[in-house]
Amino acid sequence: MPLYKTITVNKDTFIAIWKVGETEGDLAKGIQLSDHCQSRYDGMKSELHRRAFLSIRHLMALYGYEDKDLYYDEFGKPHLKDGNLISITHSHNFTGIIISKSEEVGIDIEKKREKILRIAHKFTPFEEYRTLANTEAIVRKLTIVWGAKESLYKIYGQQGISFLHHIHVTDFSFSENQTTAEIIYDGKVSHYHVHFMEFEGFTLVYGIRQKTG
Repeated sequence: MPLYKTITVNKDTFIAIWKVGETEGDLAKGIQLSDHCQSRYDGMKSELHRRAFLSIRHLMALYGYEDKDLYYDEFGKPHLKDGNLISITHSHNFTGIIISKSEEVGIDIEKKREKILRIAHKFTPFEEYRTLANTEAIVRKLTIVWGAKESLYKIYGQQGISFLHHIHVTDFSFSENQTTAEIIYDGKVSHYHVHFMEFEGFTLVYGIRQKTG
């Protein structure tokens, strides 16, 4: 099976990444979907999306979970029935999950593409990146920032949050592989640790909410 990578973040938090290479039929073997998830699966027109959906169930199985252990709230945020925290992502032929016993977590995988330059103004003050050496560096940084904001949005799990106005990512260097961020929304401020890594033209970003008090 093409389990691509596992990461032990700490004693309570784990990441697993899958590189989807199997057929849909092979991925379906041994997977039992709940009625809700079967309905979602049946409604997917893209075979790639269906394969990604199934691969995520194989990632969950690495940590002892079946599809029936997963449910979604009214905002579409996934939860585990045993109270552990989970976040899910997929991009093209890569999928990933992060599971934690004690921390609020979010994960995102993005393919690095120059088209992000056209939408940058919608999610970050683009002038902050004009000092970078070249277009490739700008695309790299913007992809990390977008992934960071996606992962934090998944943690927060509420509609109405603006990537541009409410989620703020502290500037960083590529060599650090981490930064911090905050969400300021509805009069409340929450703080996050953000970590990132790059592989095969993709960027993985995960966020962990800092505990207060």
